[in-house]
Amino acid sequence: MQQFIHDSSGYAAVQRRLMHRYRTCVMLHPTMQPTTKFYGRRVVIAGGTLQFLQSMLLNQAFGAYLAALVQDRGWSKTALSGAAALKSMESALLGPVLGWMVDRYGSQRVVRAGVILFGLGFMLLSQTDTLVAFYSAFVVLALGASMCSNMVVSVAIIQWFEKNRARALSSSQFGAAIGGLFVFVVAWIIELYGWRVAAFGSGVLLIVCGWPLANMVKSRPEDMGQTIDGVPPETKAADTAKPASPGPAQGEFTARQALRTSAFWYLSIGHACSLFVVSAINVHAIVHIKEGLGYSLAIASLYITIATAGQFVGVMCGWVIPDRIEKRKVTAFSMLLHASGMLMLTYATGPVVLVLSALVHGMGWGLRGPFISAMRADYFGRNSIGMILGLSSMIMVIGQIGGPLIAGIFADWQGNYRAGFTIIAALAAIGSLFFWMAKRPKLAKPRLGA
Repeated sequence: MQQFIHDSSGYAAVQRRLMHRYRTCVMLHPTMQPTTKFYGRRVVIAGGTLQFLQSMLLNQAFGAYLAALVQDRGWSKTALSGAAALKSMESALLGPVLGWMVDRYGSQRVVRAGVILFGLGFMLLSQTDTLVAFYSAFVVLALGASMCSNMVVSVAIIQWFEKNRARALSSSQFGAAIGGLFVFVVAWIIELYGWRVAAFGSGVLLIVCGWPLANMVKSRPEDMGQTIDGVPPETKAADTAKPASPGPAQGEFTARQALRTSAFWYLSIGHACSLFVVSAINVHAIVHIKEGLGYSLAIASLYITIATAGQFVGVMCGWVIPDRIEKRKVTAFSMLLHASGMLMLTYATGPVVLVLSALVHGMGWGLRGPFISAMRADYFGRNSIGMILGLSSMIMVIGQIGGPLIAGIFADWQGNYRAGFTIIAALAAIGSLFFWMAKRPKLAKPRLGA
């Protein structure tokens, strides 16, 4: 009996030694690890689906709610339009805070909280009877939307991808583009069941579908035992030994270091110039086409749908463009598309020109967005990218608010949108120059003895 116990303990000792050697071998040779699917693709799918929900339920559907509230509650368009400006201002002011939260706690926690607030905001909106209650609900709604916005999702995608970063970001933007095509569903529900039912249902849908999607947004590959791009560590080391190409950053910038570079300011100002066009068209294009060009409301509304289709095409172009192509040139070109689309809309002589205007503007929009985020990550690294994007939003909001204001002021002054739209097109062309000048910054080396 004693001999059996001795033999069993010896066998167990040998088994432990063999397991220890196997684990050591696996740690020293990562290629021997069990192969697992790269999780970054799931992050892209989850982020894209969240953008689909936000685009369909809020960003593109706001106009439908505005029309319903004006008719049902008798509130003025000016009072209700202030909610859109409030959303932009809130996003800008919260940008640095959200950026810090994402860098500190990870995208997943922020998106989880955002989904809950987003859904609750819609539910509160469905119960509003006064303007004060409307704005209170919209503050909660806008806060939630900001916490699961494209900026927060993009930070997570940036953490997972390096080689094909622009393609991954473009893939996530398919959701926003497709969401715009499904706004008619929200409008149909509002018309059939009322805006209260549509708002409450949107809140329930966001929480039920958004929570599992938020759980899929893993913040960093290291948290799951994976690497950026799913590349084994020794392959990554071999790649970094090769000569530098127009790809990842050659160092990790802090937010303070990024602020000291001209590239940060050129990218932020260029981005603001693009938003002059996007915001002006979203707010004023339908009125210009209906009153200035003499088309019906149905045809005028179709412009936004065609622009959304153009955005989808632009995202597709960004997806197929090789990541090695210099992104500042792509974004500079996309700004010229914005400017051309704006000018065609301003001086359209027929429906063909209007369709071309919507497609060209939409293509510039879909192509530009993912490439700007990829440029920031390439230039400044990923360690402080959330804070850097948040600080940029404080400059970008100038375009979000300024576009509708410039167009509206000149329309009231001159009776048409031509002067205002022409100025905004010129700003887009100037933005193209800023992107062209936004060359990769060099990270200053610390001084010896400092």
